Amino acid sequence: MNRDVAIIGGSAAGFYTACQLAQMGLEARLFEASDTLDPSPRSLIVTSYLSDLLGSACEGSVVNTIRHFELYADGRIGKISLGRPDLVIERSKLIRSLARRAEASGVQILTGNRFRGLRPNGRRVSFSLASNGGAELREESADVIVGADGALSSVAQSAGWPQRPTIPLVQAVVALPDDMASDTARIWFVPRDTPYFYWLIPYSSTHGVLGLIGFNGGSARRELESFLKRKALTPIEFQSALIPRYARWIPLHCKMQQSHVYLVGDAAGHVKVTTLGGLVTGFRGALGVVDAITNGGSSPHFKGLRLELGLHLLIRQALNHFREKDYAKLLGLLTPSVKRSLSLFNRDESTKLLTHVFLKQPRLLLLGLRSLLLGK
Repeated sequence: MNRDVAIIGGSAAGFYTACQLAQMGLEARLFEASDTLDPSPRSLIVTSYLSDLLGSACEGSVVNTIRHFELYADGRIGKISLGRPDLVIERSKLIRSLARRAEASGVQILTGNRFRGLRPNGRRVSFSLASNGGAELREESADVIVGADGALSSVAQSAGWPQRPTIPLVQAVVALPDDMASDTARIWFVPRDTPYFYWLIPYSSTHGVLGLIGFNGGSARRELESFLKRKALTPIEFQSALIPRYARWIPLHCKMQQSHVYLVGDAAGHVKVTTLGGLVTGFRGALGVVDAITNGGSSPHFKGLRLELGLHLLIRQALNHFREKDYAKLLGLLTPSVKRSLSLFNRDESTKLLTHVFLKQPRLLLLGLRSLLLGK
């Protein structure tokens, strides 16, 4: 198998894809715009599914484990314990770890190469690059291009994919309150401030990140600062990102004459729209792309991922109509049997999770259906 693949973008999904391709015997080159591999730090919470996918590659990036969640809405509190703890990941450490593994697998990592465009060239794809600070373009080519260049993907735009909607994430590093355990995360549902929620995720025994997903960048920062004051917490530094908002499944493959372009990670919009978490789903999509490239067609990975993202979209559509009293009602429906189901299945297993939860507490299904049908 002599096909060569060019991966554009040194994201987590990009390095993961490159490593998988190299291990399958393909020649893989990864082009990153930055002169050095120095990703901005950001604390993320993911399910234990990540360690199942990555194994030892994620160990150095795990900075804490979360065993319990405290949920707040309209004066009501709900508590959930997890059978397998969630992992708090430092994004920059994870990307560096994946880069080291990719390089050890034979991937050629080429920094300081900014993508400028692509065009079909028979059975290959030609793409132009510019060095940082330089105006002169040079041309490269590959059998296959993989766009792993984030939510505002230039590869997707150049290949003709529609622009994906994005939504801002803002969080602040804070000292943990005295009454908060480092293995417990807190979630506040305040629909007047955010259609999602506020979170406080400990990344050490003393500090954590408090953040939200907002309506737009400016209002998100203002709402976060106001919430920090209400909780008497002082921000030490801020972290932010633009996250693609999943609205529908879009094919990940584009054929240009006889050549092929794929998208992975945020460039593909593989983000759970309930929480805007996209690390695990991004890797699942990458496995599908690797499978499609090496086997010359589609992949069974896509079917499961599409179902997973679709279920999260359905849940999100129901939650978009929730008011604070609806969240309080939801917390009141968390019976011991429902909590046991929530401890057994995580948010990356939505089919199993929803099946067990609705069987244990049908009123949750009725609450969601009511919001979908009557929310508008």
